[in-house]
Amino acid sequence: MRKKVTVVGAGQVGATTAQRLFERGYADVVLVDIVEGLPQGKALDMLESGPVVGSDASIIGANSYDQTASSDVVVITSGIARRPGMSRDDLLFTNMNIIAGVTAQVVKHSPDSIIIVVTNPLDAMCHVALETSGFPRERVIGQSGVLDTARFRTFLSSELKVSKRDIQAYVLGGHGDTMVPLVGYTTVGGVPVANLVPKARLDQIVQRTRDGGGEIVNLLKTGSAYYAPSAGVAEMVDSIILDQKRVLPCAIYLQGEYGLRDLFVGVPAKLGASGLEQVVQLKLSDEEAAMLKKSAAAVQELVDVMHKKKAAD
Repeated sequence: MRKKVTVVGAGQVGATTAQRLFERGYADVVLVDIVEGLPQGKALDMLESGPVVGSDASIIGANSYDQTASSDVVVITSGIARRPGMSRDDLLFTNMNIIAGVTAQVVKHSPDSIIIVVTNPLDAMCHVALETSGFPRERVIGQSGVLDTARFRTFLSSELKVSKRDIQAYVLGGHGDTMVPLVGYTTVGGVPVANLVPKARLDQIVQRTRDGGGEIVNLLKTGSAYYAPSAGVAEMVDSIILDQKRVLPCAIYLQGEYGLRDLFVGVPAKLGASGLEQVVQLKLSDEEAAMLKKSAAAVQELVDVMHKKKAAD
């Protein structure tokens, strides 16, 4: 019997994630959205690609959560993107309410599921999902580090003209301007990247990684990235559904690791059938530790704003 994965949100990220998972064939997929006909139409289109891509999995679209019951993994992509004239707090509060509502439905229909949050601002939305669900931290995980690390590896691959597969790297911290690419742990075929790329150029690549999402938004003008984010989600789902126990950078609710507590921050994590199985603790340089602390403080600021809003309401 196949596993079951629900993707909430049939926009670009959600639909592309559903497509990637359907094409893998190891899980039946449910695509949920509030817009009538949208998830059903996209799901039917993907289903009809099955004979071509060789997938015998099922994929259906739905406007309610009834058909998501007993999902093993639920990926939450629903929410709005920041629009002109919208403040950061406006985006935060709007998506906070959306994620809380979605999570409540997930808990009702799939109480044993593992939740992967994708909606921005990512780290803050993970807090909403955790607090709303009441799930243990092992079953609420954020997707950001896989994407940020993929961008870092892509830029290094282009610079050095080597296969992306031979570049090992981690990007930690919050999903935003304060993310922390760990240059000291970045290797190319086992060789430290600092031995291959001059520091000034390496600093430019690190900054491009931090600006990676914005670079795409500026090019698209009417949207944001979805191919790479959906690939990052699929890699996490692979590790959980197939119990691969991959060590991937994810937003995890830390409980003392890296000197941080009660906060979602991107760190290397082993993902398996039960969700988070281990937080991998790397020894950071003083500079890296300071950057991670600064990144965590930026996440804490958003969480504090949400808690004040909730208390006021």
